[in-house]
Amino acid sequence: MAFDPDAVRAFEHAGWERVAAGYAGSFAVATRPFIPALLDAAGVTEGREMLDIACGPGFVTAAAAARRALARGLDFSAAMLAEARARHPALPFDQGDAEMLPYDDAAFDAVVSNFGIHHVPRPALAVREAHRVLRSGGRFAFTVWAAPAENIGWKLLFDAIARCGDPAASDAPEPGGGFGSPAACRDVLAAAGFGAIETRPVSAVWRHPDSASLVGALRAGTARMAALINAQDPAAMPAILADIDRAAAPYRNSDELAVPIAAVVASGVRE
Repeated sequence: MAFDPDAVRAFEHAGWERVAAGYAGSFAVATRPFIPALLDAAGVTEGREMLDIACGPGFVTAAAAARRALARGLDFSAAMLAEARARHPALPFDQGDAEMLPYDDAAFDAVVSNFGIHHVPRPALAVREAHRVLRSGGRFAFTVWAAPAENIGWKLLFDAIARCGDPAASDAPEPGGGFGSPAACRDVLAAAGFGAIETRPVSAVWRHPDSASLVGALRAGTARMAALINAQDPAAMPAILADIDRAAAPYRNSDELAVPIAAVVASGVRE
């Protein structure tokens, strides 16, 4: 299948519009623990002008504002922006495309994106746009999920679908690019003109009462993984959930699953 950026954009947009209302209580619980490391990597401190790309409900924007940065968020989803504006009415949020940011050159001291860049049809173009809107000496930082082998939260689902379902069931368009390793993050930053590039792993724990809660959060708060889950034969779902329960036994304590999740924080400086 030929890569079609318009199809990817339409798929992602429809997915995030659909999950916006439930995102904060589902998948955002997994993404929020990585915010402090992201802001630290971008050097977000008091007085710095910061842009949060793919801001969703505005949690990163708000965390930057709590550091007394001059923070604003951008997202292409009107539904997500409605959530952000309702939660953080004092903060500015703009609707726009990460591949064509609606800001002047050298407008910000810092640019960040928390698990957003890999959803853009052409991630390399979004990284170049981040470089364009940064001032000299400004830092860009983004987070991406670690590979499933290092990320138990996703490995449990993918392995269960491989054993009990159909990994090819989703009709989601192929993404335009991804970041399967720290080296890939470094490469895209270097290609965009960034220097002083750094990558580091960050880990967290995502807690659920059972496998149904884990799968429910992925279904309620993601686009691409939700499409994979929803494409499974309903008759296969009990076996998929049972497989996750069996594989997750090492991460179960007396009353919950404590599932390890892992990400890469990548950053660079506009020189």
